[in-house]
Amino acid sequence: MLRNAVRSLLAEPRAPEPPRRVWRDWVLVGGLLTAVVLEGVFREDVAWRPAAIVIAAAVVCALLWRRTRPLTVVAAVFGLLIVINLVTLVTGNATFGLYTMICVVVLPYSLARWGSGREFLIGLAFILVALVLGIASDFNGYAEAAFGSMFLLFPATVGLAVRYRWTARHRELDQVRLREREQLARELHDTVAHHVSAIVIRAQAGRAVAATRPEAAVDALAVIEAEGTRTLAEMRAMVGLLRDDGTAALVPQPGVGDLERLARSVGDRPRVEVEVSGDLGDVGPAVGAAIYRIAQESITNAVRHARHATRIDVRLTSYDDSVRLTVRDNGEATSRNSGGYGLVGMTERATLLGGTLAAGPDPDRGWSVDVVLPRTAGGR
Repeated sequence: MLRNAVRSLLAEPRAPEPPRRVWRDWVLVGGLLTAVVLEGVFREDVAWRPAAIVIAAAVVCALLWRRTRPLTVVAAVFGLLIVINLVTLVTGNATFGLYTMICVVVLPYSLARWGSGREFLIGLAFILVALVLGIASDFNGYAEAAFGSMFLLFPATVGLAVRYRWTARHRELDQVRLREREQLARELHDTVAHHVSAIVIRAQAGRAVAATRPEAAVDALAVIEAEGTRTLAEMRAMVGLLRDDGTAALVPQPGVGDLERLARSVGDRPRVEVEVSGDLGDVGPAVGAAIYRIAQESITNAVRHARHATRIDVRLTSYDDSVRLTVRDNGEATSRNSGGYGLVGMTERATLLGGTLAAGPDPDRGWSVDVVLPRTAGGR
């Protein structure tokens, strides 16, 4: 996992957005400042006491920016440690500083957690140089040097691991959002395209006969009103689902039992015939909804694109472990993928449920859509 975390860190052009400051940082800095003052006053073996207190207090205050400016803080603090260790190494004086400055161990974590890949590499160089000079200026054996190195670098490892989990989690959430958007796009397309197509066709027919048969135009207006009402109802159901206010779960999804109603909504030109065979009682709701939506989109495409079509046949057949939906029209076959999303959405529905979909012109006449789905895909 650490290797993946390093790769993820170096591949990221920007660091994950950290909170600007949290209350824990203020509590941490307040406690450390108190410790600095107490140690500076009561500890007897402090070299250069006033300077040590001021430097320790500055290092502690710099922790407030460890989330938003990790490289700047690391460069400033460990750059200061490099200078101090160089002076100690050259002069041979006693070790400078307060024990409270051990708080710098949180900075490697902050650098790995919130810094970009470039910032991590630059900051790591500062940390390693300060570490080597610190060991050289106060060398007490290889065991202590190894332990000190692990103690300083281990927080960076923890930061990389936390960063990797955070990144993986957010990528997973992004994938979920993408799938939800695709599902919403399919629902909107299938619902709106079907009803709007019926409205347009009825409006055209009503305008054509308005002068000679006013009663037919009135009938067309009634159908337009009904289709508009259904469209609004389905749109409200989808908006309720997006709002997640608890009412969306009360709205049932359309299924195989609604195919007859779907056929009646088209009217008589072209006539839609529905034939259902086999036991469909245990078909899962996800499969039933997919069958309805695919049939709806197939009928809409036939109405819009099949020239001179007089009949659309919808056949749903049940088998032992699958169901098969076939939608055929007897019009003149034309291209049905002119920049639209209908066939794409139908294919996505079938694929997500582990099924297959084939669509294209029939050898004899018209266009056919043939889809096979598992009976209980997506749960019951």
